[in-house]
Amino acid sequence: MTDRIAPAHDHLRDAARQARSIAELFDVLWEQDRNEGPPPCIPASQLRVMNIVDREDGIRMRALTRILGAARPSVCRLIDRLQALGFVERRPCPDSGREVLLTLTQAGRRHLTQLRERREGLLLQALDTLPDPQRAAMTKGLALLQSALVDQPTLRLAPEDAPLTFMPHDQARSA
Repeated sequence: MTDRIAPAHDHLRDAARQARSIAELFDVLWEQDRNEGPPPCIPASQLRVMNIVDREDGIRMRALTRILGAARPSVCRLIDRLQALGFVERRPCPDSGREVLLTLTQAGRRHLTQLRERREGLLLQALDTLPDPQRAAMTKGLALLQSALVDQPTLRLAPEDAPLTFMPHDQARSA
């Protein structure tokens, strides 16, 4: 017996496949550009941590571990490496002697800024080939997709903590 997905769901599935395909292309594009970017060349796992710490300045190590869905020792090793590069700093938590807060250093912020500018430049080259109406529609669609993704339970901290607020980097800094 074969179940047929309703036509409305075909559009959802098509959109999901398209978004997945674009995410995969980004992975390839970023990896190809990795060696061309600002030194040092850091792995995607460390970059993921830097992005989270940048958006959630002062995040607790425990919360970062939950977000990443990784074992605490693995996350500690990631932070150790970033700290050795001078990109992340550990601070004692003022309300709990057993917890550590994480923040990016100026060098870490500078590295992320350079990397983001480089990536944005690569995207601008591709976007420049699109007609204005399609770019406007895509911008609106991507903003809606971002909003829907932020609401996913996997991008939230445990219920007792506040949800993450992933917003475009420019908005995060001005908020």
